Amino acid sequence: MKQTKTLKVRVKDKHAAELNRMARSVNFVWNYLNELSSRAIREKGLFLSAYDMHPYTKGAGKDLGLHSQTLQCIAAEYVARRKQFKKPRLNWRKSGGVRRSLGWIPVNTGAAKWKNGQVFHNGTYFKVWDSYGLSTYKFRAGSFNEDSRGRWYFNVAVEVDVQPTLGQGAVGIDLGLKDVATCSDGERLENSRFYRRMEDQLATAQRARNKRRVKAIHAKIKNRRQDAQHKFSRKLVNQYGEIVVGDVSSTKLAKTKMAKSVYDAGWSQLKTMLEYKCAHAGIVFKVVRETNTTRACSSCGSLSGPQGVNGLRVRGWECVECGVLHDRDVNAARNILSLGAGRCPQEVGIPAL
Repeated sequence: MKQTKTLKVRVKDKHAAELNRMARSVNFVWNYLNELSSRAIREKGLFLSAYDMHPYTKGAGKDLGLHSQTLQCIAAEYVARRKQFKKPRLNWRKSGGVRRSLGWIPVNTGAAKWKNGQVFHNGTYFKVWDSYGLSTYKFRAGSFNEDSRGRWYFNVAVEVDVQPTLGQGAVGIDLGLKDVATCSDGERLENSRFYRRMEDQLATAQRARNKRRVKAIHAKIKNRRQDAQHKFSRKLVNQYGEIVVGDVSSTKLAKTKMAKSVYDAGWSQLKTMLEYKCAHAGIVFKVVRETNTTRACSSCGSLSGPQGVNGLRVRGWECVECGVLHDRDVNAARNILSLGAGRCPQEVGIPAL
């Protein structure tokens, strides 16, 4: 079975100067198209398509030091973002200053290839740390991207052979703050407090106005969180044939006093990982409404569990109807699993899993 996958490899730092130059040219083209589009809308009431914009940038690639297809990619991306945000004019891409835009250089299909053990694009060889064996893949569309520390990466879409998972059964996942994720089988992704564990170091660097150290600490926090979530999600995808997750909203909870803990948990990132890994493995992924999953007994369905803000402190409880002892998060995960199967805990009850 063939699947499209994006591979990300680090570009060696000696190419940063050339990539920064190309990124400034990309920003120049973006801003030109931004002004061109806004004037066409304002003066003629005409929304230019990417095809309409191509004649205005044709031939400029040689002067700007960009591949001709990169200009087409910029126009296509601009039109896509204009439609997405429903604005006649988008933000400018800034090449300098405090709020400068991180570098971005789009690469069309066929505009980059693996040659002599390096990535060849626009007449230049870029050395990378090849951790995937790029010589075995045929490159499709991609891009060069810069992170907040000034490091560059090459991202490219490729086709890979995917073997369906051998996992069986289904699992429900309850997302929370004490534990980032709790499964219906009792498996947990503990909240290691990625941000809070390094909060003191971060505060020291910020007081010293050491911007380089601040960026390094933030990157370390991000990498630790991603590593834990990648391992957890991969284990579940390999073990099960169906994964059901509650629809807890980090956006709403981010407006409360729990905002820092909510952002540190990274629920959205975990759900995204599970979704695309399930798609690649050919297994079912569902998001269900988790209303009352904490209160409902997973054995009899009665709403006898803790509720309200004060109820958040209760980690274990006994059902007054059937007398079953529950772990709060495991019980919620079991209810979520049953909702994924189409059973409602408040109406028919859920058999003990």
